[in-house]
Amino acid sequence: MTTAPAFNAEGFKAATRDQWDEAASGWSDHSPQIRDWLRLGTLAMIDMAGVKANFRVLDVAAGAGDQTLDIAERVGPGGSVLATDISSEILKFAKLNAEAAGYRNVETLVADGETLALEKESFDAAVSRLGLMFLPDPLGGLKGIYSALKPGAGICTMVFSAPQANPCIVTLMSTACKHAGIEPHDPFQPGGLLSLGKPGLIDTLFREAGFCEVATTKISAPFKLPTARDYLSFIRTSASPIQQILSKLDASKKDAAWDDMENQLSKFATAAGWEGPNELLLTAGRR
Repeated sequence: MTTAPAFNAEGFKAATRDQWDEAASGWSDHSPQIRDWLRLGTLAMIDMAGVKANFRVLDVAAGAGDQTLDIAERVGPGGSVLATDISSEILKFAKLNAEAAGYRNVETLVADGETLALEKESFDAAVSRLGLMFLPDPLGGLKGIYSALKPGAGICTMVFSAPQANPCIVTLMSTACKHAGIEPHDPFQPGGLLSLGKPGLIDTLFREAGFCEVATTKISAPFKLPTARDYLSFIRTSASPIQQILSKLDASKKDAAWDDMENQLSKFATAAGWEGPNELLLTAGRR
């Protein structure tokens, strides 16, 4: 077992960009499952950000744009959505999905969430669904969003909560590290899936960025699929962090790792199918 290398923010972001470029098609293909999984949380996030008709909304780390479509519907033809992401490939799907759904009020911008460099005070609301946690410097990202929002504008982000409330993620990460022969990652390491799950951390970051009326709500979001294998199929084709850990293994060792994960995750099987527990944090604030 070797110690994980020292964290390098720029190297991490480059690897993240490459992995999401590679996983873009898989993530978009699984949009129906992702939508079912995050539907209630997504609508709550949009509500908590105060998104209304005719608003101009910033969607940071938008991915393939599932939530972007909901925002586009909410703001209507008199409003607009700017979907940003570090991955140019995944944003192509966001644009295509918006066009296929008939929305002409969606724009995309390839941008590092930490250095958005957008026009100041130009957006009426902002959201980030399962994106802020991937930024090595989430405070920098929040400061950039703050600058882009008009005075009084709302923001809401969605991230995973504490490790103990997200056992599937913990299992995936620890098993991947074991098979890769490295020490388990600190769950709160910058840029990780659970990096903003430490109690009170995200509220502190929001306030340090300048936001007021900050409040966080916990919501349960179980991932329901027929079997653990179906869940692993989703993870294998679209979950960048796990792919990064296993990237240096040969095919047979990767397969062994995935088989191990499936065996462990099978404990969440129920009479009605597989149900993996997840807990999310919705944090809202105002500029």
